[in-house]
Amino acid sequence: MRSARISGKGAPGKKPAAPAHRAERPSKVPDLALAQSVGYQVRMTNRAFQTALRESVAPFGVSAGMWYFLRLLWQHDGLTQGELGRRIGLMDPTAFTALTGMERHGLIRRVKNSTDRRKINVFLTPHGKALRDQMLPIAHEVNEAGLEGLTKEEKLSLLDLLKRIENNLEKTDRRAKRGKG
Repeated sequence: MRSARISGKGAPGKKPAAPAHRAERPSKVPDLALAQSVGYQVRMTNRAFQTALRESVAPFGVSAGMWYFLRLLWQHDGLTQGELGRRIGLMDPTAFTALTGMERHGLIRRVKNSTDRRKINVFLTPHGKALRDQMLPIAHEVNEAGLEGLTKEEKLSLLDLLKRIENNLEKTDRRAKRGKG
């Protein structure tokens, strides 16, 4: 036999009365439909780009996370682990894990910095370098697919607007951090 539900109010075994519903007051905060949210649209666009990129680079044994490190190292081989993480926007432990995977796949090698032994420089292996000519055309294809139908001016404007939004949000974040300190 199941035991009776006991509450602090009312008779044993009886459910407490449901609270009386009050008429809800209209919110003074205007709604923000997802279709009107720049943040949401940027997120969904990023997800679409990430999916297309992940599917395109997978045959090379490269994850989407590795892709960003490769791109940066193709331009600036020998950066430190910390600098790579900062430029890509990853915390040190996450960057370390990604670089460890890349090292295991034979894409990079890590070398202690000759002037500051606390730092580790990251260099592409011949295999990592060779992937550039095979993989960069894929990046161009993914970008072209995403930007299909936009004029050259619209593409430049889009990049400019996104960079301005990023800068605005970084300023806001810096101000908020200063206010906490």
